[in-house]
Amino acid sequence: MSPRSGPRRRRPAARRTARAPGGEWGGILVGGVVAVGVLRWLVAHPWVLVVCGLVLATGAAGWVYRRREAARWERVRERGLRYAMPQIDALHHRQFEDAVRDLMRRDGCARADRVGGAGDNGADVKAMDPFGRLWVIQCKHRRAGADGAAVGTPDLHVLNGTGRPVHHGDVVVLVTNGRFTANAVDFARSQRLHLVDRHLLAAWAAGSTPLWELLGGLPSPRRPSPGS
Repeated sequence: MSPRSGPRRRRPAARRTARAPGGEWGGILVGGVVAVGVLRWLVAHPWVLVVCGLVLATGAAGWVYRRREAARWERVRERGLRYAMPQIDALHHRQFEDAVRDLMRRDGCARADRVGGAGDNGADVKAMDPFGRLWVIQCKHRRAGADGAAVGTPDLHVLNGTGRPVHHGDVVVLVTNGRFTANAVDFARSQRLHLVDRHLLAAWAAGSTPLWELLGGLPSPRRPSPGS
């Protein structure tokens, strides 16, 4: 043995966790005994099951009732929805999109959604009217109202390029609480785009006449009105 080398130390043996034989089966057996005991207790006290069933049924009925009431009040709110122009002018542009969506719902569009945001491809609101026509709407809010910058042809170019080819809209509309340039009006007429300026918006938002009755030159309905 080398003088530098000392006696070798043995590494302590790894401890092994002792596992009682049949431990897993013992746990299963205990669980089975407990389950059987619970079942026997429930059989001896059937009223507990009745009470639990009543509690669950009451909770489910209450949840359904609240959902129905919320939907009913939402329909009431939409039917009576009105906006004055000062209210609309004070809205954020996203709130303006929400207002246009809600007005379409008020008019009877079962499906009306705000889709504006990044990558919206020129559509802020899409709605299906009672006649089966898909409306693609772009919203331009002006904080200064009629005194704000007029909406020009560049915005209409975007809407015209996506309203029908991308969104497959039947009625393509641009709504603003401001005004349009003369060139924008001419371009919209040539491309079958519909414009809702401040004056038309005021009549629509404050009244109860659906937008399709205020606009002219709409495509033919795809299906009859539900009331016809």
